[in-house]
Amino acid sequence: MDERARVAETAATAGAEVAIGGFRTEMDVEQKSSKTDVVTTFDKEAQRAVIGVVQESHAGHAVVGEEEDELKEIPDSGACWVIDPIDGTSNFVSGVPLWATSVAAVEDGEPVAAANVLPAVEDVYVTDGESVTLNGAPVSVSEATDPETFTVAPTLRWSRAKADRLGELCADIIADFGDLRRFGSAQVTLSMLAAGQIDAAVSAEESHPWDTVAGVALIRAAGGTVTDVHGERWTATSEGLVASNGEAHDALVATARTALEG
Repeated sequence: MDERARVAETAATAGAEVAIGGFRTEMDVEQKSSKTDVVTTFDKEAQRAVIGVVQESHAGHAVVGEEEDELKEIPDSGACWVIDPIDGTSNFVSGVPLWATSVAAVEDGEPVAAANVLPAVEDVYVTDGESVTLNGAPVSVSEATDPETFTVAPTLRWSRAKADRLGELCADIIADFGDLRRFGSAQVTLSMLAAGQIDAAVSAEESHPWDTVAGVALIRAAGGTVTDVHGERWTATSEGLVASNGEAHDALVATARTALEG
C-alpha cells in the first residue's frame, strides 16, 4: 500500500475508534451555523486523534480540519491532510450508523490517497490514488448504463432558504433516473458510489473540503467521473459536485445545473 494511504487509513481508524466510543451514548450537542449543523465533544476528540497519527510521520504537513482552529481551505501548493472526524454528525447524534471518519492526503491541491472509515457498520474504504478497496477487497464503480436504473443521491444539506431548489432537484432525479437516496453523510455517499453500491451523487451547494475530497479521490480511483455542475473537472473550490460511474454524466450535470439556477 502507498505510504500515504497507509497513514490515511491508520489515522482515520484512530479517529473512528474515539468516535465509536461515544456512539449511542449520552452526549452534549452544540449548534454551529444552524440548528441542524451540530458538533459534539467526540468530533473534537476524534479530530485530535487523527492529527496525532498524521503528525507522527508528517509533522511538517498542513492540516485542514472541520473542527477547532485547523485550516479551513486547502493550500494551493505543498502537502496537506484533510480531515473530517465525524462526517454525518447529525446521524451520529441520532444513533444512525451512517457516518465516517475521513482522512485525505493532498499534494499541490490534488488528493493522492484517502480513507473513509465507517466504524458503526465496520466498513473501511481506502485508495492509494490508483485503486480502491473496501475492507481489503478491490472495488469499482457500478456498471449500470441505463439512467432509468440509476440510484442517485443528493449529498449535502441545503440551507432553508434554498429548500425549494432541493425539492426541484429531488423531483428531477425521481423523474429522470431510477431511484433517489439521501444518507446524511457526503463521505458515506461518495464511498458507496466508489464501491458500486449506488450509481451517482449530486450537489449544487457549496461544499467544504472535508465533506468531499476523500470521497472524490475514491471515486476517481474506482473508475468514476467527478465534475462541477458545469461539467468541468471538480476541484475543492468548484461550484457544486456531480459524481457518477461515468455513464449518463451529462444528464446528471444538467439536473444539478437546473437546481443551481433555480
